[in-house]
Amino acid sequence: MSLKMQPGWRYGNPGNIDMVAVNAFSELVGLVASQGSRYGIIEEFKRHFCGPAGRPYASSSSESWAESDLYELMKQASANAPLFIEAFCNACQKLAHSDGLDVPDAVVINGILHDHHVGYEIHGDALVQVGHHVAPPTSIPVSLNQQAREVILKSFDESSRLLAEGRDRAAVQELLWLMETVSTAFAGLSDSDGTVTGKYFNEIAKSLRDHQRGSVLDQALKWIAAMHGYLSSPTGGGVRHGTHLSEGIPMGRNDAVLIANLTRSYIQYLMAEHERMSLGRT
Repeated sequence: MSLKMQPGWRYGNPGNIDMVAVNAFSELVGLVASQGSRYGIIEEFKRHFCGPAGRPYASSSSESWAESDLYELMKQASANAPLFIEAFCNACQKLAHSDGLDVPDAVVINGILHDHHVGYEIHGDALVQVGHHVAPPTSIPVSLNQQAREVILKSFDESSRLLAEGRDRAAVQELLWLMETVSTAFAGLSDSDGTVTGKYFNEIAKSLRDHQRGSVLDQALKWIAAMHGYLSSPTGGGVRHGTHLSEGIPMGRNDAVLIANLTRSYIQYLMAEHERMSLGRT
C-alpha cells in the first residue's frame, strides 16, 4: 500500500536521501534477508525499488548479483527521498504479510530518518516532512479584519505546500509577497509622532522607522529591509526582479528554509506590532 504524501513529492523534486542513510537502509535489508531465502527476499526489495529508480524489474542470476543490483537500484532511487522511503516500507509490508517475516516498523525507520536528517517521518499511513515546514502564525491580531486574516492563513498554507514540493524559490516568493502585503496595514496608523505614510514596502518601512527610532521595531525593520533588498537584487537572491544569468547566486534548499523561517518570524512580529500600535500601546 502506498504511503499518503504530498502529490508534488511523487512528480517533482522534493530532495534526495544521502548515501549514508541509503547504507543504513541497506543494512536493514540484510537483517530482514537473514530470516529466510536471502535471494528471494532481496529480489522482493528489488521489485519495489525498480519503480523509483526508473528501471524495469529483472531477476538477478545469483544471490551476490541480487545484492549488487539492489544496491544500485537503491542508489538510483535515492534521488527522490519520499519514493525511496515508500519503496522500502512497501517491500517490508509485503514480506511481513506474505512470508510472515519480522520487518522494521515505523519506529525503526523513523529512527534512521531522524539520525541521518532525512527530513521525513512516517505517521500512521502517511509520510510527513519535518524540519522544512513553514508553521502558520500562532495568532493573528484582531486589529486585522477577517479578509486580511484569510489572506494571511492562505498564504502561509501555500508557502508550506510549495516548500514541501521542493519549489523553494516559489515558497520564498509567496512569503515575501505576504510580508509586503502585511506591511501595507501600517499605512495610515498614527502615533504621537504623526501618521505612517507610504504605498510600497520600502516607503512604509522607512516611515515606520522614522516613528520608532531606537526601538526594537526600528532595528527589526533594518534587518527586514536588508533581507528584502538582498532577495530583490538580481545578483543576490533574485526572487523579486529575476536573477542575473551570469552573476546571480542560486538559492539552495537550506537557504530557502532559512529565509522562509526568518520571513515567517518577521511577519508574526509585524502583525503583533500592528496590534500594539492600533491599540495605542507604547
